[in-house]
Amino acid sequence: MVSATAAGDFGATDPAAGKLAAPKEMLVDPRFIRLADQFFGMFTQPSRGGGALAIYLDGKPVVDIWAGWAGKDRRWNGSTVALTFSTGKGVASTVLHRLAERGLVDYAAPVATYWPEFAAHGKDDITVRDVLAHRAGLHRVRGLVPGREGILDYDAVIRALADSPPDPRRIRTSGYHAITFGWLVAEIVQRVTGDPFTEVLRREIAVPLGLDEFWFRVPESERYRIAKIFPHLSPPGMRWNTASSVLSWVRPVRGLAEAGMPESFDELVRDPRVHDAVMPGWNGVFSARALARMYGALANNGEVYATHRGGGATVRLLRPETIETINQAQPAESRDYVLGLPLRFTLGYHRPVLMSKQQPRKAFGHYGVGGSGAYADPELGMSVAFVTNRLGNAVTALGDARMARLAATARNTVRRIKPTVVVDETAG
Repeated sequence: MVSATAAGDFGATDPAAGKLAAPKEMLVDPRFIRLADQFFGMFTQPSRGGGALAIYLDGKPVVDIWAGWAGKDRRWNGSTVALTFSTGKGVASTVLHRLAERGLVDYAAPVATYWPEFAAHGKDDITVRDVLAHRAGLHRVRGLVPGREGILDYDAVIRALADSPPDPRRIRTSGYHAITFGWLVAEIVQRVTGDPFTEVLRREIAVPLGLDEFWFRVPESERYRIAKIFPHLSPPGMRWNTASSVLSWVRPVRGLAEAGMPESFDELVRDPRVHDAVMPGWNGVFSARALARMYGALANNGEVYATHRGGGATVRLLRPETIETINQAQPAESRDYVLGLPLRFTLGYHRPVLMSKQQPRKAFGHYGVGGSGAYADPELGMSVAFVTNRLGNAVTALGDARMARLAATARNTVRRIKPTVVVDETAG
């Protein structure tokens, strides 16, 4: 059993930098003791790696804990961060929504309005909304640029995407842009602002929230904090390149190979040069604390407290009406043609999946391959974020149910705390 602790210096402001200081102690609100026990039980030995879990409730942090190993001889601590794969799609989308709220981006406008070259090959009518809903028809990353290291070249990728014809299935339904999504969003942001995407991310998300750990290009001085991921990222019983080649010829799963299995990706994810590149569809490096704070605002009418103790001061990330807009499920006439599942995307996010009979139908966020993920639940005023370096489980490194189990316990806890909250379990 863990004991509830005071937050120590958690959330205290660093006056010199205008940032929230890194915590020296873990934070567990006594009402979340059971959840904390569940989390700590996941990282009892080095073979299970490590991770961090953070939760905001009504704009304030109630859980900020970590456990396990960030490397073979290194324990996870309060400053550890992790590569979280598709979890970063939600962060990139939130950057764009900040711009849209100020009228710099129109969801209904063609992408070519901001990025003229994008209009090539019949893409002139594809809108920003289509991109955010995975309906741009540009899911293919396999073969998009030559060589296994080609995707590290942002400019080459952008040129290739602009010069690619869209998949005609986009008219009927979504096709999950597993990797290309991030580049599309980043380039729209860059064209609108005239600034590098990473600078806009810092200005629009990191600075307002007072936390640095929103990285797609990790500063050299901070790379020592990144947890070492393991095991090798590969389908069960097959080498990555063999699997991707075979699957690309099998019709039911061809889209998945095209969208998410570029050449030697399993090796590339371990290459230090990944942290020099801008690939917001998959190379985001975050702390659970940072993700929970961002989604904590989105779960609380756009606001979080400036410090963990409250006191009336708040930070606004988005307006409530903007959050309502971006949380609307986008229409689709059939199953996602990449994943083969009847997914309902919102604008840049998806509905989280929990290990429970009833799913939160108004929650939104993004999970990543390997196990990390984060989301906001506006009905409960809660956000949940989990990051880990232990990819998947003993069967496959591609995914597991740790986030889904932790989120289910968190949701049940908050529903006991707020028994009068009416939760819509049926709305889409």
